[in-house]
Amino acid sequence: MQHVPVLLEESLKYLVTEEDGKYFDGTMGFGGHSSALLNKVSPNAVLIGTDKDKQAFQYLKNKFIDDKRVKLYNTGFTDIDIISKIEFIDNFDGILVDLGVSSFQLDDPNSGFTYREDAPLDLRMDKEKGISAAVVLTKFAPEELTEILFKYGEEKNARKIVRAIVESRNSKTISTTKDLREIIEPIVPQRFLNKSLSRVFQALRIYVNDELEELKIFLKKAVDLLSTDGRIVVISFHSLEDRIVKEVFKYESLSCVCPPEAPICVCDKEQRLKILTRKPVVPTDIEIKNNKRSRSAKLRAAQKI
Repeated sequence: MQHVPVLLEESLKYLVTEEDGKYFDGTMGFGGHSSALLNKVSPNAVLIGTDKDKQAFQYLKNKFIDDKRVKLYNTGFTDIDIISKIEFIDNFDGILVDLGVSSFQLDDPNSGFTYREDAPLDLRMDKEKGISAAVVLTKFAPEELTEILFKYGEEKNARKIVRAIVESRNSKTISTTKDLREIIEPIVPQRFLNKSLSRVFQALRIYVNDELEELKIFLKKAVDLLSTDGRIVVISFHSLEDRIVKEVFKYESLSCVCPPEAPICVCDKEQRLKILTRKPVVPTDIEIKNNKRSRSAKLRAAQKI
């Protein structure tokens, strides 16, 4: 499995503070960040890893079969609180999530995440939960589809694309990635086509996996479960994801949220985080040259106080 971990050195610099610590990787993928982390910690450290993707999970089980420090769960990162109870872990010294889709998922036609190959139009991380992107395009009203493409993909041609989708679905089934691509191709100028396709597929993926709500839920649980001086590192690839991380970190770094005009503080708000990255850390030009998929990555880190 070929997957290049994004912002690897930067993420480890912020994440690893305790050689004997307990760490959580909520999007373990194919083990890029986790392998590097395990090389930096001691034989007494613990790494809990989660991933919804069954193929990735099976690969991880084989990859780390001989490493007793690693505990794997085939589930999403929002189950961090449940898993911590199962493993009798009160707090984590470091928590990492990389919100990008792995290179393997993007390149493997069978995964259904790429528009470059013909595959079932699914886009779910866990194929047994929720509804597929094909069902969304077939069943949802035009207004709902337009909102999805605008909100999650920031696609300027959303209305034109949705009109074409509705017209197409009246005469034939939209069930594969090729079907959707062929609907979009005549609408968008060739020089913008790949960007539009990326935005449409991204919007549908975010929607069917409920990714933004899951991120909000996870961040609250993660801050709760960090040990004092523990670190949380989040790598995002979408402006909406980055905004959520930024806002949660900012809120948790405040000691008061009363209106400015309030004569005294009555909110009882406690500061829980210290922000370590005033601005998001982004890939170097060299990393982008070597891995074009890293170009939109942003890393934010914070420390529990």
